[in-house]
Amino acid sequence: MQSRVLIVDDDRDIRNLIAVYLENEGMQTTQAENAIEALERLEKKDFDLIILDIMMPMMDGIQACMRIREERNMPIIMLSAKSEDIDKIQGLASGADDYLSKPFNPLELIARVKSQLRRYRKYNQDTDVNREWIEIGDLKINTETRQVTVREKDVRLTPKEFAILELLARNKGIVLSIEKIYEAVWQEDFYKSDSTVMVHITKIRDKIEEDPKRPIYIKTVWGVGYKI
Repeated sequence: MQSRVLIVDDDRDIRNLIAVYLENEGMQTTQAENAIEALERLEKKDFDLIILDIMMPMMDGIQACMRIREERNMPIIMLSAKSEDIDKIQGLASGADDYLSKPFNPLELIARVKSQLRRYRKYNQDTDVNREWIEIGDLKINTETRQVTVREKDVRLTPKEFAILELLARNKGIVLSIEKIYEAVWQEDFYKSDSTVMVHITKIRDKIEEDPKRPIYIKTVWGVGYKI
């Protein structure tokens, strides 16, 4: 299967140069001239790796990387005309997996891309073994049979309740906004006055928490959303 790489840089010549080298290695490339366009493309298509320039108009690569890391874990290689250590530290601290200073040797970039893709595939193969089961403490979720147990006892959830729980569990540790939860589960636009998600979270807690008023699984992050 072809690796899909998103190239994000406001310099067309650099994007085209990287694309040529990647495509010569059998990879599929998509280009974006700024971070806003990159985020839009990520909403429509999955990628295996992102090459992300730091210095861009509207939104820089650091901000874009942090936004991407809220929902996705594919490798990100940052490019920058700056070569100081502090810039590398900021790039890696924002969630990047690797950092390369401009001007760079295209062959070195290709080597780093291949290295990151190997690690990413190995990790996913290791986690695919038990993909149908998600276990968080005494909470067990079977995504194939849609069975949920807590402390070895079966829990009956409605389809929407299960979808919310699965979404949160697959994104363990990540805070998901009410808007993101609603649009992912109901597949329609969210209205700010809508309390549907909150009502469903309350029902789920009643079923899986020993003390719904002091939940240990689904945590509220005030003003932001919910996380497991």
